[in-house]
Amino acid sequence: MLRQTLSRLEKATSLDPVSDRIQQTVQNVTPRRLRDLLHGTWLGHPVHPVLVQVPVGAFMSAAVLDLLPGQDKAATTLIGVGTASVVPAIAAGWVDWSSLAKDQRRVGLVHAASNAVATTLYVGSLAARFSGRRGLGKMLAYAGLSVAGAGAYLGGHLSYKQGAGVNQAAAELLRLPENWAEVGEIASLPEGKPAVRTIDGVRVLLYRNGSEVTAMIEQCGHQGGPLGEGDVEGAGADACVVCPWHGSTFRLVDGVVVHGPAANDQPTLRTRVQDGVLSVATP
Repeated sequence: MLRQTLSRLEKATSLDPVSDRIQQTVQNVTPRRLRDLLHGTWLGHPVHPVLVQVPVGAFMSAAVLDLLPGQDKAATTLIGVGTASVVPAIAAGWVDWSSLAKDQRRVGLVHAASNAVATTLYVGSLAARFSGRRGLGKMLAYAGLSVAGAGAYLGGHLSYKQGAGVNQAAAELLRLPENWAEVGEIASLPEGKPAVRTIDGVRVLLYRNGSEVTAMIEQCGHQGGPLGEGDVEGAGADACVVCPWHGSTFRLVDGVVVHGPAANDQPTLRTRVQDGVLSVATP
């Protein structure tokens, strides 16, 4: 029953008009530098899961303290900390959400709505506690924790079943041979421009800069976009490829992520040239 409900939610096209409007608003009002910050590009890891730990830890701890005598003040403090720390977690969540596929955004929209309800209940709990209605405050806090738990379940489905936030390129490395595989003559590669070759069914993006050649997985780690069809910005060692789907930008010489929504570097391969023939191997 639960799985069927989630499957229907993934296909709920009725959510798309609202989803599309919110997506456009988030992308329009968020400067690129702020988006990179909230995506976790600087960290090499999505920052939303990190930020979520603060409110979750605070709310869980408050729930335990509410069961103990004489811990009302401590529980109230933790709920205050948790409620305040929701703000950056929400900001990062919306920015990540705005770069997802439609079916992922449908689930993410309900995930966000659940967390909004939970936050509202915790704000109500604080108000009740400050007015001396501790029993009501505790009841609202436990209700908030229950709703937040449902939202967390949807977040887990979004990540582990739908693959949101997962590095889509990592699995491609497992399909490549561990030993050196010949790609072709280095002279066949254009100078200063990316080229795509297929090795054991895996598309590899090659970039020749003088006598040096860099190889990386061609499938974008963010959502699997074709980097080989993306534009190139800059030149030489500073040249970057821009994913045509969501704009993730990677430095061609080493795969380092320069701009999000990707938060991870693009996986690169070892390269060698012998007698003018290029070979690649897994790291």
